[in-house]
Amino acid sequence: MSNTQGERHPFLDDLSVDAELTSSVLRGAVIGRDEIKLAVNTVGTFYASQNPTFLETVGSRLFLEYEAVLSSGESLHAVVVVDRNPDGSVPRVSVRMSPLGAVLSLATNLREALSGQLPEDLFL
Repeated sequence: MSNTQGERHPFLDDLSVDAELTSSVLRGAVIGRDEIKLAVNTVGTFYASQNPTFLETVGSRLFLEYEAVLSSGESLHAVVVVDRNPDGSVPRVSVRMSPLGAVLSLATNLREALSGQLPEDLFL
């Protein structure tokens, strides 16, 4: 899901300035367009592969499911729910992941990579 050849990311390109991201790998919400882009792009660096399995818009919500394999070899399943305002901007993104072992590995990697760049109380 790289942003190459003029393709738009399913939500990163449309985040509102004060958007909110919640995720299974975080204790709290990441607030702000730049902070969310940093977190999402960093998570992507821990994937050896990522395969979208479902993408559908229902009303003002986009649902994206994908399977990923972490660099550690663990398999991960994720469901992303993206809320859109009438103007197309994205105020909220929710990312739910399983199984727990892969979630905890990803959370540890995220804490190590972003400690000092995002509030410490966000990390597991």
